[in-house]
Amino acid sequence: QVQLVESGGGLVQPGGSLKLSCAASGFSFSRYTMSWYRQAPGRQRDVVATITTSDGTNYADSVKGRFTISRDNAKNAVYLLMGSLKPEVTAVYYCSVWVQRYYWGQGTQVTVFS
Repeated sequence: QVQLVESGGGLVQPGGSLKLSCAASGFSFSRYTMSWYRQAPGRQRDVVATITTSDGTNYADSVKGRFTISRDNAKNAVYLLMGSLKPEVTAVYYCSVWVQRYYWGQGTQVTVFS
């Protein structure tokens, strides 16, 4: 079955950086577009970044120039490098894939505080 396991979240000061990882299994990873979403308290879950099978990328306007999504098909992994962090990016970050339906990981908490 499809499984997604996120890691790499934590506490960081404004201006810092974090790299999130998502380990995928149960499907042909290289054949699917992968995405990162986030959900802040009291808010809906929104897409942050997407990477296609041909490494095409797309970002939410709020993170363009500061976040970078990448993938390693040999490791069945997708990453989100987050830089110049601001308190407003505090949220639970989820890895996601559409394989006949949406699948989500358990999420990893990112907290930016001063």
